[in-house]
Amino acid sequence: MISLTGKIKARITGITGLFLLFAFISHLLGLSQLQNILLITCTFIAGIPISIKAVQSLRMKAFSIELLVSIAVIGALFIGEYVESAVVAFLFLFGAYLEAKTLERTRGSLKSLMDLSPQVATVLRHNQQIVLPVEELKVGDRVFIQSGEKVAVDGFVVSGTAFINESAITGESVPVHKQVQDRVFSGTILDHGYIEVIAEKIGDDTTFSKIIELVEEAQESQTKTEKFLEKFANIYTPAIVLLSILVLIFTRNIEFTLTFLVIACPGALVISAPVSIVAGIGNGAKHGVLLKGGETVEKLAKVNTLVFDKTGTLTKGKPTVTAIKTFTMNEDKLLQMVAEVEIISEHHLGQTIVQEAKQRKLPLSNKPDQATIIKGHGIQAFISGQQIVIGNRRLMKENGILIPKHMEAYTSKMEMQGNTAVLVAVAGQIAGIISIADQIRDDAKETIEQLKRAGIEQVYMLTGDNRHTAERVAAELKIDYVWAELLPEEKVAKIIELQKTGLHVAMVGDGINDAPAIAKADIGLAMADAGTDVSMETADIVLMANRLYPFVHAYSLAKATVRNMKQNTFLAVSTVLFLLIGVLFQRVYLASGMLIHELSVLIVILNAIRLTGYNKNRRHTIISNKEQMQIERL
Repeated sequence: MISLTGKIKARITGITGLFLLFAFISHLLGLSQLQNILLITCTFIAGIPISIKAVQSLRMKAFSIELLVSIAVIGALFIGEYVESAVVAFLFLFGAYLEAKTLERTRGSLKSLMDLSPQVATVLRHNQQIVLPVEELKVGDRVFIQSGEKVAVDGFVVSGTAFINESAITGESVPVHKQVQDRVFSGTILDHGYIEVIAEKIGDDTTFSKIIELVEEAQESQTKTEKFLEKFANIYTPAIVLLSILVLIFTRNIEFTLTFLVIACPGALVISAPVSIVAGIGNGAKHGVLLKGGETVEKLAKVNTLVFDKTGTLTKGKPTVTAIKTFTMNEDKLLQMVAEVEIISEHHLGQTIVQEAKQRKLPLSNKPDQATIIKGHGIQAFISGQQIVIGNRRLMKENGILIPKHMEAYTSKMEMQGNTAVLVAVAGQIAGIISIADQIRDDAKETIEQLKRAGIEQVYMLTGDNRHTAERVAAELKIDYVWAELLPEEKVAKIIELQKTGLHVAMVGDGINDAPAIAKADIGLAMADAGTDVSMETADIVLMANRLYPFVHAYSLAKATVRNMKQNTFLAVSTVLFLLIGVLFQRVYLASGMLIHELSVLIVILNAIRLTGYNKNRRHTIISNKEQMQIERL
């Protein structure tokens, strides 16, 4: 949508176009005096907005393109070249209008996101269902959502079942089945069914609002190329003015000088990088990939080494307890004690144990005392006066707890089968071992293969998990190198080690436990469990779909965007050189030069717009028969 200033410029452009048309008719009719009046009037009408912007730039001590055009127009009037002055002013204004219109398309993805913003919601207030603007919603509201309606809050389902289109968040167009206790997000659309949701986040705090904010900020940020071109233009433009003065002194030809001044305008060069970046970031947002700025795009395009965390990244992040081996007490008693300690932990393995205890309906009434979480090792605390240590071998060793050979053999056996073995010591002795396993993501192997084909040379896995499990996963996914049983700070050290060898490293993690390594890598990429705050803040890139394969799109898109920037820069520079050669050989004149110049600007923008439809690694997700039947029933 064009702003008010844009509308005024559009009207001025239309009026000047009519004056030019009438001037041409007057020329055909031999009315030269009327023709000159119309051309001069056209020049003044079109020149006013151009001159205003030129003066504004001068007040800010900047030499703008508008200044060069204003000088050329005034000079053409001064020497009586009314056709040249009118045509140059009109073409520049018309070109600016077309640029604004075409640039809107590069921001189309962001606009389409904003159009999805919900405006109203049906909530329960005073035992009645009422429709309220989203601004009046409160945390804790019970929100009712029917087929075709937009979800207005982030929250969890408390009643009903439905299929929801989450493409605004994840880029996935296939509806996702939601039932009680499932999370839903603002900006998504209910395709079939009916649900009631308790609001956890509203307004600007919702995932959808944060996505829009991040994309807006990213599109406004500058790449190193953009910053260079901006500095170059700040030097280049005044240099052209000085050079034009020298040309006038040596040639004594005002028309030749004015033509040189207009032809040398760096218009296409200045916008060659920004339009590509805006289009690329918009495309990423449309496909559920948040690229945090143009510099991120440039860095991602250079990445040749990929480092993965394992749990929650290469695996589904939904581990389950596969076995409980006890030595000094019964199974439920051990599980209950461990769960009562782990309930304070945010680690996924600890929460898996807590969920297992809840599924068995074990009472978790005791609160741990003197609880200490040891990152990368485990947790220790006191329960009912007894010291309990939960974690890996290293934690046991540091606490002086001996692991008998038969227990060590059992632990190794479970790890060889792909489990993570959590050792539990009570009062200084091993009381049991809880085995936990996680499944590899369905798209992990294909994603790694595609990334290698796209240009990734080396793939590493850094994990805090045991060596046996890590090597089994790496072998299945054909990962080149594995480092296991690492602490968070050791992961950071490995990233630095790779960077020192000259590699451009991207780190892919869950955005929580891997935050230090993600921050240290050249590019940090987080798997967002449908958009966690931590992952959005820490990483340079966030995959909203909580799947790996959109990273293939992100990587290919970054390369395509940088390639597009280079194409635009080459086109802009080539056009200026071509026109200057034409001026020197007196084959290009003021009006024709301006026409070619404006066409080059439009070609640059149109070339960038191609990125909005870029989707080299298109995938089609198939709905299962079971899901299709559920949709039909709803």
